[in-house]
Amino acid sequence: MTALERVRGELVVMWDRLGPLWGISPAAGRVHAWLLGHAEPQDAEQIAAGLESSRGAVSMACAELVDWGVILAEKPPGSRRVLYRPVTDVEQIIRRIVQTRKQREWDPLLAHLDGALESLEADRSAGAEEVRDRLDRIRGVVSAVDRLSERFLRGGALGTLGLKALVRAARSGRKRAP
Repeated sequence: MTALERVRGELVVMWDRLGPLWGISPAAGRVHAWLLGHAEPQDAEQIAAGLESSRGAVSMACAELVDWGVILAEKPPGSRRVLYRPVTDVEQIIRRIVQTRKQREWDPLLAHLDGALESLEADRSAGAEEVRDRLDRIRGVVSAVDRLSERFLRGGALGTLGLKALVRAARSGRKRAP
């Protein structure tokens, strides 16, 4: 086994484990890792064969990753097959993940908390007061994170400089490692 094949295999295992942490299925994590490990775009058959997975599972994973905006689906002129390639701009990937998680998780959570707080507004019982206080604190934290994500997604100095510094630090740390 070559070093490249070993690294590709390790990347697939790592992305399988990490994918659910940013909201994608393990299968989508494996497909994303497979694509990151290949310089050329791949079709679903190549990915399925390489991952020893079904064509259907790969197609569903690719659709999920396209929806997240972390891979691109391309149809070569005159061909019916679809080729997939990963987005390789780390900043763009992170922004897409934050944007999608915000839309799918934080926005509905804030709306639910607002509704719950409104429902409890007229209830002056001790129990309702305690629950209202807890929910209000949770809403405050989620709202603060939501505001930071909005700034980051707008691409202002906070988001751009902070992310660029993070990427630079990661690259310089990698170069210094023994």
